[in-house]
Amino acid sequence: MGKRWGIILDAGSSGTRLHVYKWLNNAKARHDAKSHELTSLPVLETKKHYTKKERPGVSTWGDHPEDVGPEHIQQFLDHALKIVPKDQVKDTPIFLMATAGVRLLEPMKQKALLANICSYARAHSEFSLPDCDLHIQVIPGDIEGLYGWIAANYLLGGFDSPEKHAHGKGHHTYGFLDMGGASAQIAFAPNSTEAEKHANDLKLLRMRTVNGESAEYKVFTTTWLGFGVNQARERYVEALVDEHMPGTHELLDPCLPSGLITRLDGTPITNSKESDPVLLGTGDFSKCTAKTYPLLDKDAPCADKPCLLHGQHVPAIDFDVNHFVGVSEYWHTTHEVFEMSHKDKAYNFSKYQALVQDFCAAEWDDIKSDIAHKKWGKKVDADTAQKVCFKAAWLINVLHDGIGIPRAGIEKTVEGPGYNKTKELAGGKDRPFLDPFQAVNKVKDVEM
Repeated sequence: MGKRWGIILDAGSSGTRLHVYKWLNNAKARHDAKSHELTSLPVLETKKHYTKKERPGVSTWGDHPEDVGPEHIQQFLDHALKIVPKDQVKDTPIFLMATAGVRLLEPMKQKALLANICSYARAHSEFSLPDCDLHIQVIPGDIEGLYGWIAANYLLGGFDSPEKHAHGKGHHTYGFLDMGGASAQIAFAPNSTEAEKHANDLKLLRMRTVNGESAEYKVFTTTWLGFGVNQARERYVEALVDEHMPGTHELLDPCLPSGLITRLDGTPITNSKESDPVLLGTGDFSKCTAKTYPLLDKDAPCADKPCLLHGQHVPAIDFDVNHFVGVSEYWHTTHEVFEMSHKDKAYNFSKYQALVQDFCAAEWDDIKSDIAHKKWGKKVDADTAQKVCFKAAWLINVLHDGIGIPRAGIEKTVEGPGYNKTKELAGGKDRPFLDPFQAVNKVKDVEM
């Protein structure tokens, strides 16, 4: 058999995503490869129907782990069995990589949850799962960021075609930004000066091409647990409660659309006689941005300079050559809600901020009417619309005041020697991947 198969379950804080991949085994790949293919990384093949996404995240079963198998994992096993040929099932490895949602669980709950997932998968499928600790695990945030960096550069072509991705100063890889519900990650290859200065902080990544030659990259990666959109929102609401007088019933929230009333956990109010404190939206995006800024914790002590957020060390970023792609919430919050306004267009700070300000200033009743008429596209429901003002303010703060991404449409980077102005076409004609930042969902129809 010339094909190999593999299964990954990406167990995030808000949901689980199944990915099935196939590739040529090494002997077959070498035998069939043309000269340029021998010096490229192996080709992983996936298709749209090879994936499956379901909510909520596996951490939801932290208090009753015995139910995670039948209530959540089984559907993914069933889907994978529809794709992997029957005669290949026993030789197909399955992995579950859990991220920030499970990291937040107590150690004993983590252990019980992962053990139940492994035992269930073994009992209800014949996929290869020889080592529970290796195949079913919680991965650290920095490794999550590294995997994202590899995926981004693999899909964009920076590894195999460096000459087509010349960013200047010998740089041909892209930086990677990821934001989920509970955590946020950054990964990038610093410029040569910073790489030498912070050599001990970098991870050495070695990958092999089809003919066995190795390519090495030195990558910085780190994570901020609690800086995902959902955890940041919880911290924001706590601060909002603290700043009001005890006993205050209505807490004015500039990060909710005007006229929307919710409980502190964000659920809409259906009973007008609610006795517990409630949030009353005022739809003031400028104030929302100002009130979310302190959550960056920029004033935290920095033991190992330089630092970005929360006193976390990050080598200086050279935006002349470090061009970042952002996934997950960076895409959903900048493009998904406003897909009818700027579908497939590059992120532009000025235009984006204007879009969000107009959206958040609208009355909630008008927003609901627009949702019913699909003004913002078929993916936008009331829950999405309710959360977008906070998410947009948080994203803008993290991107520009936290990480330091230049504000496209206002600030410009200095174009150094060797800077390539060519607009990359990998993600669509309007996506210039050589901008300092670009939100990405798919590259060549493959989800990042």
